[in-house]
Amino acid sequence: MSGALKEVRNRIKSVQSTQQITKAMKMVSAAKLRRAQDAITQMRPYAQKLQEMLSNIVSSGDGNLNIALGAERPVEKVLIIVVTSDRGLCGGYNSNLIKLAKQTIKDKYAAQHAKGNVQILPIGKKGFEHFTKNGFKVVPQFWEIFTGLSFDKVQTAAKYAMSAFANKEVDAVELIYSEFKNAATQVFVAEQFLPVPKVAQVAGQKQSDFIFEPGKDVLVAELMPKILNTQLFKAVLDANASEHGARMTAMDKASDNANELLKSLKISYNRARQAAITTELTEIVSGAAALNG
Repeated sequence: MSGALKEVRNRIKSVQSTQQITKAMKMVSAAKLRRAQDAITQMRPYAQKLQEMLSNIVSSGDGNLNIALGAERPVEKVLIIVVTSDRGLCGGYNSNLIKLAKQTIKDKYAAQHAKGNVQILPIGKKGFEHFTKNGFKVVPQFWEIFTGLSFDKVQTAAKYAMSAFANKEVDAVELIYSEFKNAATQVFVAEQFLPVPKVAQVAGQKQSDFIFEPGKDVLVAELMPKILNTQLFKAVLDANASEHGARMTAMDKASDNANELLKSLKISYNRARQAAITTELTEIVSGAAALNG
């Protein structure tokens, strides 16, 4: 029985050590989440207004306006930007993003994938490792963006996608990321990055009419890349906040599960100890009775 007691005692120590780690990780993620949440909260209104303006420009562009990044053409080659995290222990965060990327390929680009015309541009180590290991065509230059995250780093990835589209190396660019709602809620999003999506026409609703100074062509050529850089940066900030929220929630649940497991193990330990004491008492009483007999 002492062997069983020792085994349960060791398991209790092991669970307590694991619980200390999960609690520490939850606190670290909570601190990082506050900073990441502030960053995306401040960025989102600006990025949304820019996106609205960009879509309006593309939608209202007349035949004389040459918008290379808004040009729609038959889709033969596709680039998919997938924003995952560098580290794990954040629940189903990364697996859900990877699943959404594969589902997007299956639903929209199955024919292109069958011809080997789908490329993945992973941002984040987890996505890079998964798609490389599973035989996808991977653009390897940008997966380390979260190491010292900055607008300049994200801008290099956006410029790569825009250059590939403008040079007709790809005909569509999709963006897969997690939109941050709150610490416990992330919304996994697949949206068109290029060509720039047009505003959906709503019956009876007029599009915004902008006055351009200087000329429309000059402004669009200058503004559009900057707006797209901002859109990708917004998606990466969303993903960064979502990752810390997902990890904080996962570590909180892990700590709760450790508590439940500890309760169960302590009950098992007390039962085993009581059984051992009862057995020893029985042996003592039996021995005493044998001596008296």
